[in-house]
Amino acid sequence: MKLQTTIPLKPVITQIDYTSAIVLLGSCFSENMGCKLEYFKFQSLQNPFGILFHPLAIENLIAKAVQKKAFSEEDIFFLNERWHCFDAHSELSDPSSEKLLQKLNQGLQETNQQINRSTHIIITLGTAWVYRKKESNSIVANCHKVPQQEFSKELLNVEEIRKGLENIVNLIGSLNEKAQVIFTISPVRHLKDGFVENQRSKAHLITAIHDFLSFRAQSSNCTYFPSYEIQMDELRDYRFYTSDMVHPNQLAVDYIWEKFKEVWISPEVYPIMNKVEAVQKGLEHRPFNPDSEQHQQFLKSLNEKIKYLQDRYFHMKFITT
Repeated sequence: MKLQTTIPLKPVITQIDYTSAIVLLGSCFSENMGCKLEYFKFQSLQNPFGILFHPLAIENLIAKAVQKKAFSEEDIFFLNERWHCFDAHSELSDPSSEKLLQKLNQGLQETNQQINRSTHIIITLGTAWVYRKKESNSIVANCHKVPQQEFSKELLNVEEIRKGLENIVNLIGSLNEKAQVIFTISPVRHLKDGFVENQRSKAHLITAIHDFLSFRAQSSNCTYFPSYEIQMDELRDYRFYTSDMVHPNQLAVDYIWEKFKEVWISPEVYPIMNKVEAVQKGLEHRPFNPDSEQHQQFLKSLNEKIKYLQDRYFHMKFITT
Protein backbone atom coordinates (compact mmCIF):
# COMPACT_ATOMS: atom_id res chain seq x y z
CA MET A 1 0.00 0.00 0.00
CA LYS A 2 1.37 3.40 -1.01
CA LEU A 3 0.79 5.99 1.71
CA GLN A 4 2.67 8.95 0.24
CA THR A 5 2.96 10.85 -3.01
CA THR A 6 6.49 11.88 -3.98
CA ILE A 7 7.68 14.67 -6.24
CA PRO A 8 9.86 13.33 -9.07
CA LEU A 9 13.37 14.76 -8.80
CA LYS A 10 16.54 14.06 -10.72
CA PRO A 11 20.17 15.11 -10.18
CA VAL A 12 21.36 18.24 -11.97
CA ILE A 13 24.60 18.56 -13.92
CA THR A 14 26.18 21.43 -11.97
CA GLN A 15 26.24 19.78 -8.54
CA ILE A 16 27.83 21.05 -5.35
CA ASP A 17 31.10 19.60 -4.04
CA TYR A 18 33.79 20.77 -1.64
CA THR A 19 35.28 23.15 -4.21
CA SER A 20 31.93 24.94 -4.57
CA ALA A 21 31.26 28.37 -3.05
CA ILE A 22 27.64 28.88 -1.97
CA VAL A 23 25.62 31.95 -1.00
CA LEU A 24 22.26 31.57 0.78
CA LEU A 25 19.87 34.52 1.01
CA GLY A 26 16.28 34.89 2.12
CA SER A 27 13.73 33.43 4.49
CA CYS A 28 14.48 31.53 7.69
CA PHE A 29 14.27 28.26 5.74
CA SER A 30 17.45 29.31 3.93
CA GLU A 31 19.07 29.19 7.37
CA ASN A 32 17.87 25.60 7.82
CA MET A 33 19.63 24.62 4.60
CA GLY A 34 22.58 26.87 5.43
CA CYS A 35 23.06 25.14 8.77
CA LYS A 36 23.18 21.79 6.96
CA LEU A 37 25.84 23.06 4.56
CA GLU A 38 27.80 24.49 7.48
CA TYR A 39 27.47 21.26 9.45
CA PHE A 40 28.97 19.30 6.56
CA LYS A 41 31.66 22.01 6.12
CA PHE A 42 30.85 23.24 2.64
CA GLN A 43 32.10 26.72 1.73
CA SER A 44 29.07 28.94 2.26
CA LEU A 45 27.93 32.42 3.27
CA GLN A 46 24.52 32.55 4.90
CA ASN A 47 22.29 35.63 5.25
CA PRO A 48 24.92 38.27 6.12
CA PHE A 49 22.04 40.75 6.70
CA GLY A 50 19.91 38.32 8.65
CA ILE A 51 16.65 36.79 7.49
CA LEU A 52 15.08 38.53 4.48
CA PHE A 53 11.48 37.53 3.92
CA HIS A 54 10.46 39.07 0.60
CA PRO A 55 12.13 39.31 -2.83
CA LEU A 56 12.50 43.11 -2.94
CA ALA A 57 14.52 43.08 0.29
CA ILE A 58 16.88 40.53 -1.27
CA GLU A 59 17.08 42.54 -4.50
CA ASN A 60 17.88 45.74 -2.58
CA LEU A 61 20.81 44.29 -0.66
CA ILE A 62 22.25 42.42 -3.66
CA ALA A 63 22.11 45.72 -5.57
CA LYS A 64 23.97 47.54 -2.77
CA ALA A 65 26.57 44.77 -2.58
CA VAL A 66 27.15 44.52 -6.32
CA GLN A 67 27.22 48.30 -6.83
CA LYS A 68 29.31 48.82 -3.66
CA LYS A 69 26.90 51.38 -2.19
CA ALA A 70 27.95 51.69 1.45
CA PHE A 71 25.49 52.29 4.28
CA SER A 72 25.72 55.66 6.02
CA GLU A 73 24.20 57.32 9.09
CA GLU A 74 21.21 58.33 6.94
CA ASP A 75 20.32 54.63 6.57
CA ILE A 76 19.97 53.87 10.29
CA PHE A 77 17.75 55.06 13.14
CA PHE A 78 17.56 54.83 16.95
CA LEU A 79 14.65 53.12 18.73
CA ASN A 80 14.33 51.29 22.06
CA GLU A 81 17.98 51.89 22.96
CA ARG A 82 19.31 50.29 19.78
CA TRP A 83 20.27 51.40 16.29
CA HIS A 84 18.45 49.68 13.42
CA CYS A 85 18.40 49.58 9.62
CA PHE A 86 15.17 49.07 7.68
CA ASP A 87 17.14 47.09 5.06
CA ALA A 88 18.38 44.42 7.49
CA HIS A 89 17.10 42.04 10.14
CA SER A 90 16.99 43.08 13.78
CA GLU A 91 19.70 40.54 14.67
CA LEU A 92 22.18 43.08 13.28
CA SER A 93 20.79 45.94 15.42
CA ASP A 94 23.23 47.31 17.95
CA PRO A 95 23.45 49.86 20.82
CA SER A 96 26.31 51.48 18.86
CA SER A 97 25.63 53.21 15.54
CA GLU A 98 29.28 52.74 14.56
CA LYS A 99 29.14 48.99 15.18
CA LEU A 100 25.88 48.64 13.24
CA LEU A 101 27.32 50.48 10.23
CA GLN A 102 30.45 48.35 10.47
CA LYS A 103 28.37 45.15 10.41
CA LEU A 104 26.21 46.37 7.53
CA ASN A 105 29.14 47.42 5.36
CA GLN A 106 31.10 44.29 6.21
CA GLY A 107 28.06 42.29 5.08
CA LEU A 108 28.04 44.18 1.77
CA GLN A 109 31.73 43.46 1.27
CA GLU A 110 31.35 39.77 2.11
CA THR A 111 28.34 39.45 -0.18
CA ASN A 112 30.17 41.11 -3.06
CA GLN A 113 33.21 38.88 -2.61
CA GLN A 114 31.20 35.68 -2.26
CA ILE A 115 28.97 36.43 -5.28
CA ASN A 116 32.15 37.06 -7.27
CA ARG A 117 33.49 33.60 -6.47
CA SER A 118 30.26 31.69 -5.97
CA THR A 119 29.29 28.62 -7.95
CA HIS A 120 25.78 28.38 -6.46
CA ILE A 121 23.44 31.03 -5.04
CA ILE A 122 20.35 29.76 -3.19
CA ILE A 123 17.52 32.30 -2.82
CA THR A 124 14.59 31.36 -0.60
CA LEU A 125 11.46 33.51 -0.84
CA GLY A 126 9.18 33.57 2.18
CA THR A 127 6.34 36.00 1.48
CA ALA A 128 4.95 38.43 -1.07
CA TRP A 129 3.56 40.67 1.69
CA VAL A 130 5.61 43.81 2.27
CA TYR A 131 5.49 46.90 4.47
CA ARG A 132 5.95 50.37 2.98
CA LYS A 133 7.21 53.22 5.18
CA LYS A 134 4.71 56.01 4.57
CA GLU A 135 7.13 58.85 5.25
CA SER A 136 9.77 57.71 2.75
CA ASN A 137 7.45 55.69 0.46
CA SER A 138 10.02 52.87 0.57
CA ILE A 139 9.50 49.15 1.13
CA VAL A 140 11.39 47.85 4.17
CA ALA A 141 12.92 44.47 4.96
CA ASN A 142 12.08 44.67 8.66
CA CYS A 143 9.86 47.02 10.69
CA HIS A 144 11.90 46.71 13.93
CA LYS A 145 8.76 47.23 16.05
CA VAL A 146 8.26 50.74 14.73
CA PRO A 147 4.53 51.59 15.30
CA GLN A 148 2.30 49.88 12.73
CA GLN A 149 0.56 53.10 11.72
CA GLU A 150 3.79 54.31 10.11
CA PHE A 151 3.51 51.58 7.45
CA SER A 152 1.08 50.41 4.82
CA LYS A 153 0.86 46.69 4.11
CA GLU A 154 0.87 45.56 0.46
CA LEU A 155 0.82 42.31 -1.47
CA LEU A 156 3.36 42.33 -4.30
CA ASN A 157 1.78 41.29 -7.58
CA VAL A 158 3.30 38.63 -9.81
CA GLU A 159 4.85 41.11 -12.24
CA GLU A 160 6.54 43.09 -9.43
CA ILE A 161 8.08 39.88 -8.08
CA ARG A 162 9.13 38.67 -11.54
CA LYS A 163 10.89 41.99 -12.23
CA GLY A 164 12.62 41.74 -8.85
CA LEU A 165 13.89 38.25 -9.68
CA GLU A 166 15.09 39.43 -13.08
CA ASN A 167 16.99 42.28 -11.43
CA ILE A 168 18.53 39.88 -8.91
CA VAL A 169 19.80 37.54 -11.61
CA ASN A 170 21.08 40.40 -13.77
CA LEU A 171 22.93 41.93 -10.81
CA ILE A 172 24.52 38.59 -9.97
CA GLY A 173 25.42 38.08 -13.62
CA SER A 174 27.16 41.46 -13.76
CA LEU A 175 29.68 40.08 -11.25
CA ASN A 176 29.58 36.38 -12.01
CA GLU A 177 27.78 35.08 -15.06
CA LYS A 178 28.68 31.46 -14.29
CA ALA A 179 26.94 31.25 -10.90
CA GLN A 180 24.02 28.82 -10.68
CA VAL A 181 20.98 30.52 -9.10
CA ILE A 182 18.60 28.19 -7.25
CA PHE A 183 15.20 29.61 -6.30
CA THR A 184 12.99 27.97 -3.73
CA ILE A 185 9.90 28.86 -1.66
CA SER A 186 10.03 28.61 2.10
CA PRO A 187 7.61 26.04 3.54
CA VAL A 188 7.19 28.23 6.65
CA ARG A 189 3.55 29.30 6.92
CA HIS A 190 3.11 33.06 7.48
CA LEU A 191 -0.18 32.69 9.32
CA LYS A 192 0.11 36.09 11.02
CA ASP A 193 -0.89 37.46 7.62
CA GLY A 194 -3.95 35.18 7.64
CA PHE A 195 -4.63 31.71 6.24
CA VAL A 196 -6.00 32.87 2.89
CA GLU A 197 -3.46 35.69 2.73
CA ASN A 198 -0.59 33.23 3.23
CA GLN A 199 -1.84 31.07 0.36
CA ARG A 200 -2.21 34.12 -1.90
CA SER A 201 1.32 35.16 -1.02
CA LYS A 202 2.85 31.75 -1.77
CA ALA A 203 0.84 31.54 -5.01
CA HIS A 204 2.23 34.90 -6.17
CA LEU A 205 5.80 33.81 -5.39
CA ILE A 206 5.47 30.45 -7.13
CA THR A 207 3.82 31.96 -10.22
CA ALA A 208 6.42 34.74 -10.47
CA ILE A 209 9.36 32.34 -10.19
CA HIS A 210 8.02 30.00 -12.86
CA ASP A 211 7.06 32.89 -15.15
CA PHE A 212 10.62 34.14 -14.80
CA LEU A 213 12.16 30.71 -15.38
CA SER A 214 9.96 30.19 -18.46
CA PHE A 215 11.15 33.54 -19.80
CA ARG A 216 14.76 32.40 -19.30
CA ALA A 217 14.16 28.94 -20.75
CA GLN A 218 17.27 29.15 -22.89
CA SER A 219 19.44 29.90 -19.86
CA SER A 220 20.56 26.99 -17.72
CA ASN A 221 21.92 29.03 -14.80
CA CYS A 222 18.55 29.51 -13.06
CA THR A 223 16.44 26.72 -11.63
CA TYR A 224 13.88 25.85 -8.97
CA PHE A 225 13.97 23.43 -6.05
CA PRO A 226 10.54 22.47 -4.61
CA SER A 227 11.08 22.88 -0.84
CA TYR A 228 7.55 24.21 -0.35
CA GLU A 229 5.97 21.49 -2.45
CA ILE A 230 7.86 18.73 -0.63
CA GLN A 231 6.56 20.01 2.72
CA MET A 232 3.00 20.45 1.42
CA ASP A 233 2.70 17.30 -0.72
CA GLU A 234 5.09 14.72 0.72
CA LEU A 235 4.89 15.73 4.40
CA ARG A 236 1.16 16.35 4.67
CA ASP A 237 0.89 16.03 8.44
CA TYR A 238 1.23 18.35 11.43
CA ARG A 239 3.74 15.96 13.00
CA PHE A 240 6.24 17.51 10.57
CA TYR A 241 5.82 20.95 12.18
CA THR A 242 7.13 22.44 15.41
CA SER A 243 4.72 23.17 18.24
CA ASP A 244 3.78 26.52 16.67
CA MET A 245 2.30 24.61 13.69
CA VAL A 246 4.05 27.11 11.42
CA HIS A 247 7.71 26.08 11.06
CA PRO A 248 8.88 22.70 9.72
CA ASN A 249 10.39 20.64 12.53
CA GLN A 250 13.83 19.02 12.47
CA LEU A 251 12.49 15.82 10.92
CA ALA A 252 10.99 17.81 8.04
CA VAL A 253 14.17 19.85 7.61
CA ASP A 254 16.23 16.63 7.52
CA TYR A 255 13.83 15.12 4.96
CA ILE A 256 13.97 18.15 2.63
CA TRP A 257 17.76 18.28 3.03
CA GLU A 258 18.01 14.67 1.87
CA LYS A 259 15.93 15.57 -1.19
CA PHE A 260 18.16 18.59 -1.86
CA LYS A 261 21.22 16.37 -1.43
CA GLU A 262 19.91 13.90 -4.03
CA VAL A 263 19.53 16.70 -6.57
CA TRP A 264 22.32 19.12 -5.80
CA ILE A 265 25.14 17.40 -3.87
CA SER A 266 27.62 15.35 -5.90
CA PRO A 267 27.63 11.67 -4.82
CA GLU A 268 31.42 11.80 -5.12
CA VAL A 269 31.58 13.81 -1.88
CA TYR A 270 29.19 11.61 0.13
CA PRO A 271 32.13 9.69 1.69
CA ILE A 272 33.70 12.99 2.81
CA MET A 273 30.36 14.13 4.21
CA ASN A 274 30.24 10.91 6.23
CA LYS A 275 33.72 11.62 7.60
CA VAL A 276 32.71 15.18 8.51
CA GLU A 277 29.58 13.91 10.23
CA ALA A 278 31.65 11.40 12.22
CA VAL A 279 33.84 14.28 13.44
CA GLN A 280 30.84 16.44 14.29
CA LYS A 281 29.26 13.65 16.32
CA GLY A 282 32.61 13.03 18.00
CA LEU A 283 32.85 16.69 19.00
CA GLU A 284 29.36 16.48 20.51
CA HIS A 285 30.36 13.46 22.63
CA ARG A 286 30.43 14.08 26.38
CA PRO A 287 32.45 11.45 28.33
CA PHE A 288 31.59 10.09 31.76
CA ASN A 289 35.28 10.15 32.67
CA PRO A 290 37.32 12.71 30.67
CA ASP A 291 40.59 11.46 32.17
CA SER A 292 40.11 7.81 31.28
CA GLU A 293 42.53 6.08 28.89
CA GLN A 294 39.59 5.09 26.71
CA HIS A 295 38.56 8.74 26.28
CA GLN A 296 42.13 9.82 25.54
CA GLN A 297 42.28 7.23 22.77
CA PHE A 298 38.94 8.55 21.49
CA LEU A 299 40.35 12.11 21.38
CA LYS A 300 43.47 10.94 19.58
CA SER A 301 41.38 9.18 16.95
CA LEU A 302 39.11 12.24 16.60
CA ASN A 303 42.08 14.57 16.10
CA GLU A 304 43.46 12.25 13.44
CA LYS A 305 40.13 12.41 11.60
CA ILE A 306 40.14 16.22 11.80
CA LYS A 307 43.72 16.39 10.53
CA TYR A 308 42.86 14.07 7.63
CA LEU A 309 40.04 16.40 6.53
CA GLN A 310 41.89 19.67 7.07
CA ASP A 311 44.96 18.44 5.17
CA ARG A 312 42.74 17.90 2.13
CA TYR A 313 40.18 20.71 2.57
CA PHE A 314 41.88 23.81 3.93
CA HIS A 315 38.62 25.71 4.45
CA MET A 316 37.29 23.22 7.03
CA LYS A 317 37.31 24.52 10.60
CA PHE A 318 36.09 22.53 13.59
CA ILE A 319 35.31 23.92 17.03
CA THR A 320 37.29 21.83 19.52
CA THR A 321 37.54 22.23 23.29
